[in-house]
Amino acid sequence: MGQPVKFVYFAWVRERIGFAEEWLELPQTARTGADVIAFLRSRGEGYRAALDDAQAIRIAADRQHLAPDEPIGEAREIALFPPMTGG
Repeated sequence: MGQPVKFVYFAWVRERIGFAEEWLELPQTARTGADVIAFLRSRGEGYRAALDDAQAIRIAADRQHLAPDEPIGEAREIALFPPMTGG
């Protein structure tokens, strides 16, 4: 495990997990956005409910949007949120 990372959850992701943010230490195996989602899903039912459909989750590392297969690098903050719509 490395340094703690701040996780920020938005919209229905926040509602299903049950809180807006938390600090977690990521395992060294969590190198991509998809790895992060897999790690979070392993943390319990609320996480699984929020992240059940990984296609419906967007990830940002240090405020930069990532594709699921992109590395998170040395991110200090990771945000998870549903797709955004504009109007």
